[in-house]
Amino acid sequence: DHAKELGNEVPTEPLLFFKPPSSLLKPGGVVRMPSASERVDFEGELAIVIGKRTTKLAPDADWRSVIRGYTIANDVTARDLQNKDGHPTQWTRAKGFDTFCPVGPIVSDEVDPEAGLAVETRVNGELRQHGSTLDFIFSIPALLCYITAAITLEPGDLILTGTPAGVGPLKPGDRVEVSIPGLGVLANTFQPG
Repeated sequence: DHAKELGNEVPTEPLLFFKPPSSLLKPGGVVRMPSASERVDFEGELAIVIGKRTTKLAPDADWRSVIRGYTIANDVTARDLQNKDGHPTQWTRAKGFDTFCPVGPIVSDEVDPEAGLAVETRVNGELRQHGSTLDFIFSIPALLCYITAAITLEPGDLILTGTPAGVGPLKPGDRVEVSIPGLGVLANTFQPG
C-alpha cells in the first residue's frame, strides 16, 4: 500500500538502501529536521536485529537462527530529496541524515511477525498508519536470502522491513509514536536541525 500511495509500482525484488550509524537515535530523542529538506516524513516499521554473522543464506536454511530479535524503527525520510535523488540506490541522502533512524525501545525474540503484528504510527496522538506484518511484500526469509547474497550481515545490523500506507509530512514540534504489540512504543519529537 505504501508503494501505491507514492505512485510507485510494487517492486519485483527488494529495494536496498543504507542508513549510516549516525542516523541512529534512541527512544525519546529529538529528530533534527534538516534545512535542506522541505518535507520530512515518518515511516513506522518493524526492524529485524541480526544476531550472528550471516552470508549467502540458503533458501532452506534456518533463517530464525540468525535473528537476535525484533524492535521498532522510524525510517524518517526527506521525501522531497528522495524524489529529487531518484532511483532507490540514491536514497541514502534522503534517508541518512543524522537522527533519521529512531530505534527501540526494546529488542525481543518473543514476537512472531509471521503470525501478524500490528504496526501503528500516531502523530500528536492521531492514528496515521495501521498495517500488519502479514502485508509484507517480501517475507523475512526472502529478505535475508536476498540481502546476504550480496552483503554479509553482522551481529547488531538492522533491517527495516517496510512501512504501511499513511506516511506523511511532519512539522517542528510534532511527536511521533510507533507501536507494535510486544515491542512497546517508540516515541520521538521533531525539531529544526
